[in-house]
Amino acid sequence: MSSWYLYMVQTAAGTLYTGISTDPQRRLRQHSGELAGGAKALRGKGPLTLVYSQSLSDKSAAAKAEYQLKQLPRSAKLALVAQFNQSEI
Repeated sequence: MSSWYLYMVQTAAGTLYTGISTDPQRRLRQHSGELAGGAKALRGKGPLTLVYSQSLSDKSAAAKAEYQLKQLPRSAKLALVAQFNQSEI
């Protein structure tokens, strides 16, 4: 069974897009237009940057986490991104 990921992509204008996938890097390429299947909401909004990803056990857990993340205010999402980027260093 493959892991699922919760991810956030940031557009050139700074907008955050949240989604789930089994492969966030592939999904970023889809959203960027390199591969077929990207979200319509992100067309023409590049360049796109993957700013957050979190591994979860299964699709159900990922979907629940996605819903919870989407309910947060932008400031909380940006704090999560900042914390994620600090842990990457």
